Amino acid sequence: MLDSPKGLNIPGHVAIIMDGNGRWALARGLPRAAGHRAGAEALRHIVETAAKNGVRYLTLYSFSSENWKRPETEVRSLMDLLRRYLKAEIASLHDNDVRLRVIGDRSLLATDIARLITDAERMTASNRRLTLVLALNYGGRAEIASAARKLAHSAALGLVSPEAITEDVFAAHLSTGDMPPVDLMIRTGGEYRISNFLLWQLAYAELYFTGTHWPEFTPADFEKALQDFSGRKRRYGAVAENA
Repeated sequence: MLDSPKGLNIPGHVAIIMDGNGRWALARGLPRAAGHRAGAEALRHIVETAAKNGVRYLTLYSFSSENWKRPETEVRSLMDLLRRYLKAEIASLHDNDVRLRVIGDRSLLATDIARLITDAERMTASNRRLTLVLALNYGGRAEIASAARKLAHSAALGLVSPEAITEDVFAAHLSTGDMPPVDLMIRTGGEYRISNFLLWQLAYAELYFTGTHWPEFTPADFEKALQDFSGRKRRYGAVAENA
């Protein structure tokens, strides 16, 4: 955690489940795609606010491996929005010293999207102010299974002994292996579950739920979550002082 100019304990790694785009749109008589477009605009402001407050890693659940089950028109709209984001925002992220990372299985993404991701990661690789992580075609269980397969393969080749596989060794084989664990997880939209998101990395995260739909989640709402986090006591299983 970091100390902010406001005297708050700022989480080094914040993860967000950006929920409620579709419901926000339907409540206004708009197509779900309009909600996703409004959500992309909200995202721009939250990234700026995270960087301003000293957050070092911001991981966003952008498209889960289960989201392919949505109607084809909605999936196509989401992929088109992703294309536009990668084309329109990367230069701005780079100018603001933000590094882009993408985690998840890219094999099902369109070739041009995969290429845009690779180019964006390469362009921003040396940036250090904030690492923005997009979880695309991502699932927490699949990530853990993938890490287990890698370690099993290494063990079969004699490169590592089963006894040497500690929690730290296992974590290093996750897609977030070079990143710190999540300190604060925010979910918008009024649901109270983590939906297969960063299952390993959330082990000791503080959880913050809000009924605000993602398109209406403002920088002030984000800073309210940071303030809430700052007031919590993180004991990691230990007994609190004066308890």
